Amino acid sequence: MTSTTASELGDYDHDPPSFWRGPWARESYRELAYVAGSLFTATLGFGWVVALFALGAGTLVTVVGLPVLALLLACARGLGAVERGRTARLLGERLPRPAPVTPKGPGFWPRITAALRDAAGWKAVVYQVVMFPWHVLSFCLSVVFWSVGLSLALLPVYNWVFPHYVGWPGLRLVEYQDGSGASHSYYLASFWQVAGATLLGLLCLFFSARLTHWLTNVSRAAARGLLAG
Repeated sequence: MTSTTASELGDYDHDPPSFWRGPWARESYRELAYVAGSLFTATLGFGWVVALFALGAGTLVTVVGLPVLALLLACARGLGAVERGRTARLLGERLPRPAPVTPKGPGFWPRITAALRDAAGWKAVVYQVVMFPWHVLSFCLSVVFWSVGLSLALLPVYNWVFPHYVGWPGLRLVEYQDGSGASHSYYLASFWQVAGATLLGLLCLFFSARLTHWLTNVSRAAARGLLAG
């Protein structure tokens, strides 16, 4: 494998923006885009490698199993290349590619055996399996916190809709009935209630940016450990 300089491996420092600059920083939205896209790529990758591994392992008693497992490793390498590209573009983490698979001789079976000995391919399989639950968790946490923060921070912009078109005095937070059957509702209607909710939403946005950075740091580390050459 050829040597790679530090400038080729990364475009910028991975230290997060300051807490107060987080929601407005370009890096935060790149990381959020990475997390959002990971739900699709992780689901596709996990489903594909699990299906091929099950097919290959189930047919190892025949000659078909080995080519299927070789196909699994080749596909895992391709998925790893896609993930390295996303990591470079969105997380600023440029990783060297693994060395290509080199058969020891011509023909079909030397290529199959070389593929089966490919450590980079097996690591790429492990990456797809291990990171699937993490990417799903990262997506859920990031989307929830960013959505709650935005909805509360922008409350003064749309809170007028509720009294004019819904018949509520403001955004309804809670509605329930007690043991006697009486209905109780709580709304964000007064100036101070809306102001407090807006402040809470802004703080949630600041925390969301930092949370997304923490989550993507795990993804960076996993990509360095399992996808880099």
